[in-house]
Amino acid sequence: MMALLSVGLTACGTDAVQERYTDYVNPLIGTGGHGHVFVGANVPFGFVQLGPTSIPQEWDWCSGYHESDNTVIGYSHTHLSGTGIGDLFDVTVMPVTGAVTYARGSEEDPQSGLWSYSDRSKEVVRPGYYKGYLERYGVQAELTATKRVGLHRYTFNHPEEAAIVIDLQNGGCWDTATEGYIRQIDDRTFEGYRYSNGWANDQRIFFYAEFEQPVKSLRLVSDGLEVRGQVVKAQNVYARMEVDATQPVMLKVALSPTSMEAARANMEAELSGWDFEAVCAEADKAWNAELSKVYVSTKDASARTTFYTALYHTMIAPSEFCDVDGSYYGADHEMHVDASGVTTYTTFSLWDTYRAAHPLLTILQPGRVPDMVNTMLRIFKEQGKLPVWHLMGCETNCMVGYPAIPVVADAVLKGLPGIDPEEAYEAMKQTAMLEERGNGARMQYGYIPWDTMKESVAYELEYDLADWALAQVAQMLGKTADYEYFLKRSKQYQNLFDPETCFLRGKGKDGKFHEPFDPFGSSHQNDDYTEGTAWQYTWLVPHDVDGLVDLVGGKAPFLQKLDSLFVVEGDMGEDASPDISGLIGQYAHGNEPSHHVVYMYAMVGEPDRTAEKVRQVLKEMYFDQPDGLSGNEDVGQMSAWYILSSMGFYQAEPAGGRYYFGSPLFDEVVIKLPVGNFTVRALDNSAENIYIQSVTLNGEAYDKPYVDYQDIMRGGVLEFQMGSMPRH
Repeated sequence: MMALLSVGLTACGTDAVQERYTDYVNPLIGTGGHGHVFVGANVPFGFVQLGPTSIPQEWDWCSGYHESDNTVIGYSHTHLSGTGIGDLFDVTVMPVTGAVTYARGSEEDPQSGLWSYSDRSKEVVRPGYYKGYLERYGVQAELTATKRVGLHRYTFNHPEEAAIVIDLQNGGCWDTATEGYIRQIDDRTFEGYRYSNGWANDQRIFFYAEFEQPVKSLRLVSDGLEVRGQVVKAQNVYARMEVDATQPVMLKVALSPTSMEAARANMEAELSGWDFEAVCAEADKAWNAELSKVYVSTKDASARTTFYTALYHTMIAPSEFCDVDGSYYGADHEMHVDASGVTTYTTFSLWDTYRAAHPLLTILQPGRVPDMVNTMLRIFKEQGKLPVWHLMGCETNCMVGYPAIPVVADAVLKGLPGIDPEEAYEAMKQTAMLEERGNGARMQYGYIPWDTMKESVAYELEYDLADWALAQVAQMLGKTADYEYFLKRSKQYQNLFDPETCFLRGKGKDGKFHEPFDPFGSSHQNDDYTEGTAWQYTWLVPHDVDGLVDLVGGKAPFLQKLDSLFVVEGDMGEDASPDISGLIGQYAHGNEPSHHVVYMYAMVGEPDRTAEKVRQVLKEMYFDQPDGLSGNEDVGQMSAWYILSSMGFYQAEPAGGRYYFGSPLFDEVVIKLPVGNFTVRALDNSAENIYIQSVTLNGEAYDKPYVDYQDIMRGGVLEFQMGSMPRH
């Protein structure tokens, strides 16, 4: 493996000659279009995501940043990345000069709030480091972070009347502060908290803040009115600290999910000093260590950047959600002291990430996955079901099905250590037997009737594939009756198949299909599908492709209809979901229910057609530009599809570890594993030679259409002979 040498200046300004995969990351990919990615400073899977927050509270600002807008209301310590709903942006810090209005403000009135334009020409963004320039105040802002602490450095061009404002009012999009608190401890330190209600309906973030130099004075603002004293508690709280800005002003802010005292302990454990360059270098080192787990050999610099940026995006979340001593805020809204050694995580976008992000993590992060799964089992104990879409200790119930079941089942089936299979099975089974969210009607009718709830087809299909994953674990554990029950229930999608139209359709309590019917039509959150159409959802049966083939009438008509998916055109209507994006015909790569579909060809014995479609998607839907993602990043799922597919395989089934072959993009990929390396080599690979002609595993001829997880994790060499013509 050739060394990757970076010679010159690091982001923090120190000389460096070292192997740096972080040089290949462009964090601005996905900041345009509907990518919604986080921009700022953090470390892999860290609690703190410290970066700029803009004025708009709209869909394309779910992460607080969009390339079309350069307003900044401050630098917040928590952000989401790639979601379709906005929240967080807790504990916002804004350097200012002179008199300001303590509000978010609007772009129409430059004096309406704290906000400033940011000079994008002076912006520098790389893993673990952010630099921006606030035009209104003449301030250069630099940010870096540890897992639980954000470190700020502000250089004022005009130090007169300089101040740092801590804003506990303004969050993101759907978020509203319910209570803020700040108390001055001494002339350099402050503590407080921010409680809020939004997507996460009972969020609590505690902080401890310390300045390098004493502040000159303190002003507190409570619900728009200035108050005297050193402490304030109100719904909307601001604190203005006047500072000596004749030298760079440095501030560090530690977060905790449990208490102000814990936030202080987190700071003492992670960041005792003030060496900005050293902290920035450690963040870069942490990112480099994770990114270096995969080496790709390619002459295409743009593809390399796209790959490592995608890898970077898969490690922003799930993020750690506990103190250094293991304490965490539970799904029961209680503070838990934990000495088991388990790291608690949050930001589980499971409807998205069960498809590729979590299967990728089982390869690249086998040491973290058990803690993620054990976090889900804790959530089950605390709220009575496995997480659906969990955020900061709160169940949002966002999206359809029980998407934690495939993730937990996958980890159990792959034999990851530190997970109790029986405990995991019981959590999955009890969750799958709940009668909420349409599951009760499903057990009564054998499908979810459209006249009992919206999005009935999508719910049914997601429940079906979760049942299949659960059935596989039941079989592994020798629970024969449960295996047969859940396997049978996983085939209930067949009750929604209409042989006349050849689509999966909504069906009423009376057994009749929902009319009128338009397979192209979409009415966001107001029809039988979720962010999709009948054309897209008819294929959401990754667990029983053979069964779908039989329903359609055999392999030939199945392939004909699947081919049609990529060419048919139709009007989705004015109320169509904006998530339906990245279209090739009616195949929608910009949204997750389509992500397995190109691999269905390989699953029915036509790998060459999968190769063609995989290469097309890799080329057309991912590139090194702000608009380089075809839809929401969705907490790493969109990028995980690229990583796995560009390496040559993808786990198309919901769980179990069969990674089906597609078309490797790179000449060689080396995955660093605990036992050694797993190398994927593509001989004679090129833009024309997209078809796999033959496969060997560790030098032996290999005829399966997939590689097993266990074969990957044992290490070795998977070699593809590529060619320009299909094999048949």
